[in-house]
Amino acid sequence: MEKKNTTYFDDVERCADKIIEKIGKKIIFGMPLGLGKPNELINAIYKRAKRDSSIDLTILTALSLEKPVWKSELERRFLEPFVERIFGDYADLEYMLDLRNKKLPPNVTLNELFIKPGSYIGVEHAQQNYISSNYSHIARDVVQNGLNVTAQAITKRSAHERIFYSLSCNPDTALDVDYLLEKESKKGRKSVSIGLVNENLPFMYGDAEVDASQFDMIIDNPTYYTKLFGAPKMSMGNADYMIGLNASTLIKDGGTLQIGIGSLGDGIVYGLKLNKEKNDMYNRLLAESKILGRYGELIDDVGGTETFKEGLLGSTEMLVDGYIELIKSGVIKRKTYNSEPIQKLINEKKISEDITPKTLESLMEEKAVQQQLTEKDFTFLQEYGIFKDTLTLEDGVIRGEALEIPANLSDQSNLQQVMDKCLGDKLKKPIIIHAAFFLGPNAFYDALNNMTENERKMIHMTSVLNVNQLYGNQWASYDLKMLQRKHGRFANAALMCTLSGAVVSDGLENGQVVSGVGGQYNFVSMAHALPDGRSILMLRSTRSKGADVSSNIIWHYGHCTIPRHLRDIIVTEYGIANLRGLPDKDIIIALIKIADSRFQEELIQKAKSAGKLPSNYQLPDLFKKNTPKRIAEDLAPYKEKGLFVPYPFGTDFTKEELILGKALNNLKSMMTDSLGTKAARLGKAMTILSIPKSAKPYLQRLKLDNPTSTRDIMMQKMVLYSLIQGGYVS
Repeated sequence: MEKKNTTYFDDVERCADKIIEKIGKKIIFGMPLGLGKPNELINAIYKRAKRDSSIDLTILTALSLEKPVWKSELERRFLEPFVERIFGDYADLEYMLDLRNKKLPPNVTLNELFIKPGSYIGVEHAQQNYISSNYSHIARDVVQNGLNVTAQAITKRSAHERIFYSLSCNPDTALDVDYLLEKESKKGRKSVSIGLVNENLPFMYGDAEVDASQFDMIIDNPTYYTKLFGAPKMSMGNADYMIGLNASTLIKDGGTLQIGIGSLGDGIVYGLKLNKEKNDMYNRLLAESKILGRYGELIDDVGGTETFKEGLLGSTEMLVDGYIELIKSGVIKRKTYNSEPIQKLINEKKISEDITPKTLESLMEEKAVQQQLTEKDFTFLQEYGIFKDTLTLEDGVIRGEALEIPANLSDQSNLQQVMDKCLGDKLKKPIIIHAAFFLGPNAFYDALNNMTENERKMIHMTSVLNVNQLYGNQWASYDLKMLQRKHGRFANAALMCTLSGAVVSDGLENGQVVSGVGGQYNFVSMAHALPDGRSILMLRSTRSKGADVSSNIIWHYGHCTIPRHLRDIIVTEYGIANLRGLPDKDIIIALIKIADSRFQEELIQKAKSAGKLPSNYQLPDLFKKNTPKRIAEDLAPYKEKGLFVPYPFGTDFTKEELILGKALNNLKSMMTDSLGTKAARLGKAMTILSIPKSAKPYLQRLKLDNPTSTRDIMMQKMVLYSLIQGGYVS
């Protein structure tokens, strides 16, 4: 790509001046999803648009992050210290604050391509201006929408008297957008690209490492080195664990794994760690819960339950903190290389990461290098560590300290000398994870920052076009991706599944957008394109609203994300439905078998009424005990041994906050009761005359240990009542 003459700023306001000077007042501003937003810069431009109605501002982005907010005084007392501790000086996105308060000015439009699940239900501006797009099409689509300003958070490092920059958490679309805008510039479109330095971002390598000339402008001031947005970990329940456990049996040793954020992805991570670290216990639980008995043949074919030896490669759009857990446990460790001949020979087990004479011979047989070594051949051999760094090639002769060998390897004497004196020890540039962006808790960022440079280099941050699809582009060839992603398993979360095998993941049938397509369709499609790939879509069998429980396996729904012809594997807490290539009758039966038993008969009758099941079909007794109680009983003995805890990978909440969170949620539920019930509970709360000693830490955390007003006294009594009712204090 064409190099740019970079202008440096230490102030976002001066940069905003320059943007308007170069682009004008019609600004179509694009930022990456999630963590990579240049918050201070977009805030400066947005505030100008609020003050100056002649500025026409469109914001193109995805997943605008928001700190937790409170809706009551009690919530404030709970959340405010937590938010200050976890988010620190993280700069709020001003446009999001106004969106929530319905104060977006008419000259500002927010177009998002993916949103935090459920966060925009009923928000008219967001619903009307949402753009539905596959993740791999986002660069194309934002440029098509007139993009003329691109900006993102970046980080830097110094080496050899030079400053290097990294796109860090978000190389996902940035480089592809830059490539497309460069083509548009030849047609006369004006655009600028800006990087806002934040040294708290981990410096990531691969395609994320860029030169300053990638940007027209770079803003660098320690004032903007603010704390990163730490996405708090979600707690895990029995259903999450069983879904993850079921899915983990489908991951084949020596294969490839893609997972996303959230408790279902964490469930797979937990299952894989249990496999690796406590394999006997893992298999015992699978046997006792009848998973092996019901799905043994499928598990043997698609995955396995033996402990991981070769390990897995991560290939994922989103690098989640679960991958760090899998690296630590030795599950993620399969090394790949961005070289077709090397990867081919590795797959065929003709070579390994240990360099031997066979390595060079195999590459010559593969015609990866010529017998008469060229400059290109020599550079390749040094790049991957096959030749020592200390060697040079000059006038057809390999030279080193007290070493001169003609580079004609068809001569056996020359070849033997090269094998004896020129070979390195291990292949260089191994990759154990290919990823396009990351987001997670603060501990995740700390783990990345604390890695050595070589460890971070094994995480290849790259374009979403690279990880989300197979067909060729400027990042990697189709053949290389096919070689790297053997036994690809692409595991994603879903909301609902119809009995036809269609899956709902991003929206409701009334048109309301819940989240977005993101990369789910990409990965499902890729699973079908890979000769040994499989798509695993996970969903909880039910959802609850108050006391009402509904099935997530349903007869029909007026919206779908994954069409029925791309059906593959569906997993719930009750089992696995292998749907690929099945006729409709068998698909319906397989899905009913993993539905909650409270809804199975109703689903059977609907299918029979539509003529899709034989009128005499009866569900086998083996599948009629799909209940939360049975799951709880299966897990109970293992919970007694310290397994399957609510936060297996840690949490940002203190012990007191975890208890208070439960108590306040219970209190909130109580407030939905009838007026008479609420009055009775309030009356009981007011009869609490003394504060149990065990309750004092909780009251101190809420600053209710010494209430001075009538309101505070009532809050104290209600919190005490909820703590006592929940059994948290005596």
